[in-house]
Amino acid sequence: MKGRLAGSDATRCFPPFRPRGFSRLVALVVALAMGIGLAARVGAEDTSFFRIATGSSDSPFFAIGGLLASAISKPPGSRACSAGGSCGVPGLIAVAVSTEGPVANVEMVNGEKLESGLLSADTAYWAYRGEGPFQGRGKFRNLTAIASLYPETIHLVVARKAKIHDVKALAGKRISLGPERSGDADTAREILQVYGVTSAKAKLRYDAPKQAAELLKKGQIDAFFVTAAGRSDVVSELAASMEIEIVPLADQQAQTLIGRLPFLVVVRIPAGTYKGIGETSTLGVPAQWIVSEKVPEEVVYGITRALWHATTRRLLDSRTPEGKQIKPEAALDGLGVPLHPGAARYYREVRMLK
Repeated sequence: MKGRLAGSDATRCFPPFRPRGFSRLVALVVALAMGIGLAARVGAEDTSFFRIATGSSDSPFFAIGGLLASAISKPPGSRACSAGGSCGVPGLIAVAVSTEGPVANVEMVNGEKLESGLLSADTAYWAYRGEGPFQGRGKFRNLTAIASLYPETIHLVVARKAKIHDVKALAGKRISLGPERSGDADTAREILQVYGVTSAKAKLRYDAPKQAAELLKKGQIDAFFVTAAGRSDVVSELAASMEIEIVPLADQQAQTLIGRLPFLVVVRIPAGTYKGIGETSTLGVPAQWIVSEKVPEEVVYGITRALWHATTRRLLDSRTPEGKQIKPEAALDGLGVPLHPGAARYYREVRMLK
């Protein structure tokens, strides 16, 4: 099972890589290939398979995973990149796999059940260190990064009538952190602590975003955290039904927090994103593409190179709002785990990494 890398590495084959469930995956790909006339040219001996764990079929991660899989794939028999064909990794067939979400993704990649996955950088960070929602489960040291993709914005939402203008004012209040045992909830707790709002000084609880929004609307909580890529539908719907504010997270305490939690980045919510709310500075957590450390360096090098190819740029820009935000200049922002050696090699070649 061999393939060739494009450009200056066109004559260099990457090592055989057979993921678990390989024989079943081969059968599936060959069956699909027969439907498009490629069956005679697709064989296990000259094809590599690469899976991307995403999320539910209606999630942004699933949509992005499909775009990434298309960008890095170049099945046997494909037209040359220069002739308008795929500019992915020669011999590679990638597929996006629907999953239960970030925690499942990090578990499957660390356990070598899938080669790669999409998740928030905080989930990767907590798993790699064996902390937060992964406390007591050991350190997930099989996790490495290909790239940060786009920022997911942290929203700290309050009712406008409560006149809560900074995080310190939440002392003694009822606050929903997010779903229990999630990276989002642990990051929210860290944010509160750096402002001195500890569990001893506030009533903390765990709710899914929609439930938290409903509780705020009914006056049963005073604030809630929700993290979303771009505009949050939950926050947008709430803003349409009541007056809300998004508490800024961009002062000295926030900078201290970034020093403590390197996966955090500063982001801005543009004015008009939500009804009645002006531009707001806050924090964000990058969505990240992680990969098993066991995937060969040559494979990940080729994938990283294909990710930032000009043809991939056109693909990402044409499909989803999240895709438009995936930029090479942010590829190394807020990484929650070390770079895979293959990815690091690419970034050194293009002088993004010393």
